[in-house]
Amino acid sequence: MFTKEDRIVFIGDSITDCGRRAEPEEIGDGYVRLLRDHFICDSPANAPVIINKGIGGNRVTDLAERWGQDVLREQPTVLSISIGINDVWRQLDSQGMDQILPGKFETVYRALLDQSSGIRLILMEPTVIEEDPWSKGNELLKPYVDIVHKLAEEYNAQLVPTHQAFLNYLKEGSGHKLTTDGVHMTSTGNMLMARTWISAVQ
Repeated sequence: MFTKEDRIVFIGDSITDCGRRAEPEEIGDGYVRLLRDHFICDSPANAPVIINKGIGGNRVTDLAERWGQDVLREQPTVLSISIGINDVWRQLDSQGMDQILPGKFETVYRALLDQSSGIRLILMEPTVIEEDPWSKGNELLKPYVDIVHKLAEEYNAQLVPTHQAFLNYLKEGSGHKLTTDGVHMTSTGNMLMARTWISAVQ
């Protein structure tokens, strides 16, 4: 799937960040670490380089501000993007700030992909807001998920159906939590993200 010649950059918000700036490897303790460890265990001598560029609180406009530094400068062969949760969350908790509505989300996201020609693209659906498939946050996420699907098709990117995977899990009603607060992952949530990524990308 990948080789030691690959440089995979993961960019996104706190779900990708997962404490990576507080530890020496700058990998964090979330789904990115699980994927890094999977690659190492799968092929110790041929594992790709993993670079985590998640920053907590980011919306798609924040990615745009640091795209040159945190993506293009890293010269990735593969780029995995996970964004959208804060674009919706800020509509729920910060009514006074400028909002990233679906039209702007698509415009900015598209501009980032336009800058990323020659890179293998992997677009992850935003996960969930509250562990209730019918929550207001998850209803508001729907057009953002649709935009990620649309862009994945247009840019010949691989789509990771993380939102759908989470909804499917929640509808089973197992009682095992995926998040600590409705957004940030438990170890189980991170495992579901990593497994969904691997299944979609292999």
